[in-house]
Amino acid sequence: MQTAISVEGLSKVFKSHVKQEGLLGSVRSLFNRQYKEYVAVDSISFSIAQGELVGMLGANGAGKTTTLKMLSGLLHPTSGKAHVLGFTPWERSIEFRKQFSIVLGQRNQLWWDLPAADSFLLHKEIYNIPEQHFTKRRNELAERLDVADKLHIQLRRLSLGERMKCELIGALLHAPRVVFLDEPTIGLDVVAQHALREFIADYNKQSETTIILTSHYMDDIQQLCKRVMVIDEGKLLFDGQLEKLVEQYVAEKVLTVVFAQPTPRTDIESIGTITEYSPDKVVFRVNRNSITTVASEILNRFQVADLTIEEVPIEDVIRIIFNKGV
Repeated sequence: MQTAISVEGLSKVFKSHVKQEGLLGSVRSLFNRQYKEYVAVDSISFSIAQGELVGMLGANGAGKTTTLKMLSGLLHPTSGKAHVLGFTPWERSIEFRKQFSIVLGQRNQLWWDLPAADSFLLHKEIYNIPEQHFTKRRNELAERLDVADKLHIQLRRLSLGERMKCELIGALLHAPRVVFLDEPTIGLDVVAQHALREFIADYNKQSETTIILTSHYMDDIQQLCKRVMVIDEGKLLFDGQLEKLVEQYVAEKVLTVVFAQPTPRTDIESIGTITEYSPDKVVFRVNRNSITTVASEILNRFQVADLTIEEVPIEDVIRIIFNKGV
């Protein structure tokens, strides 16, 4: 299979000016500036085949967004090499820019005070999309994302989920071969997250577009990606099949139980590993293979006001991987 993205020893170091205290310190800094270096991405290497949908997992500040910005040419690396569709991203050639797209979940790329339809017209001119192709593709994407009736409403009047759907349409209008999605579900409610995940999965399957999806939500990665890369403090700690990551390093789930009446610790110690306890609320770590059985046992044995099952926080997952020296 053809390689769409190749990265070798890619690094990004940011420098920030260290301001000295007081007036005298400020004067000194005029002649002798001191800088502090921050390593955002630390010599990472990987390759991605055409049509792959790869998840990039990491806590906030891990280096995910910086990596995508280098691969899209928005940032120039400090060192290393990268090729996307055969192009060097930071050279920003016109042909390269026509073949990729990036969606930043925490930043609007459409005009805030305009309807999405007007912003799409601007995209049409920027990418020289033929009128017939533009209209057909816009309508198809809007129907698939269920926002056809929202395109002529000011962007700022839409819900967060509707705005993100419009952002996706804008990013896909010119049919890019590579798409970078940076935290596309951040801040969305459960329904909106599910709708976006379904669309991304279907779009990748039908168009064979290469997609890198960054997230700190395990659900995003689990439902969309077979392959996952874990980044922490700028280092690539894991690159492989999601099943291997989950089986080896995320063997447990978090089970939180709120009891209808105070429950002694001795009555529940055999259920699983207790990480937090009070007579009214207990948090367990339970093996994911037996989570359903354990939840049923609790509901049968005790009076329960609330019960939730969640994935282990991603920060804990990364810490487990890091401590095992992957």
